Amino acid sequence: MDQDALGQDNIGKEELAKRPIRSFVLRQGRLTHGQQRALDELMPVFGVSYAPGLLDFDELFGRNSSLKILEIGFGMGESTARIAQSQPDRDFLGVEVHTPGVGSLLKQIGELELKNLRIVQHDAVEVLQHMIADASLDGVHIFFPDPWHKKRHHKRRLIQAGFIKLLCSKMKVGAYLHVATDWQEYAEWVLEILQQEPLLENTAQDYAPKPDYRPLTKFENRGIKLGHGVWDIVFRRK
Repeated sequence: MDQDALGQDNIGKEELAKRPIRSFVLRQGRLTHGQQRALDELMPVFGVSYAPGLLDFDELFGRNSSLKILEIGFGMGESTARIAQSQPDRDFLGVEVHTPGVGSLLKQIGELELKNLRIVQHDAVEVLQHMIADASLDGVHIFFPDPWHKKRHHKRRLIQAGFIKLLCSKMKVGAYLHVATDWQEYAEWVLEILQQEPLLENTAQDYAPKPDYRPLTKFENRGIKLGHGVWDIVFRRK
């Protein structure tokens, strides 16, 4: 993969802040009655409004938890809720822009009575830049980001060198970054970009076995039955 395809190798935080290209396209989508009710009743409790100013995780969750995990782009929140339920000693902050997904995860928070999960409905880049303190995260999950598979759309991909540098600045030494994708070409793209970041080291030879904490979604199960692959990539912050 050439340098032009990778792009953004020299992007710093200031340039990243000005970039007009988004890794997502806002689609309102149709809300179910349950999702709308969850938004109305639970967003004031479990939602975090975007605003420039560093979050205090201990204040946000009402405790001093041992581990703080950020999930970027949680979709409909199925995996997010199940991971938070299985790891009650950890606190999770999910970031998503799409309203139906936010409503879906809020609904699951209510049904499962989760106390260790909060949601920000906003662009993850701006959340990282303005709300997450440096060296504060113990882990980052990015599961099945949009692969933007057409070459002319590669500039929209979330995983770019500049974004990874920003992410590394928010991770503690020893913190992990876990990316999962079902698009092989994007897996190769992600692996190469992460390998080129000097602050990260791979936990595997190339792709990692699926960690036990990441559950299989219905969509993923369906794809596996059809013979589709899934690639997990897990790096640690040096």
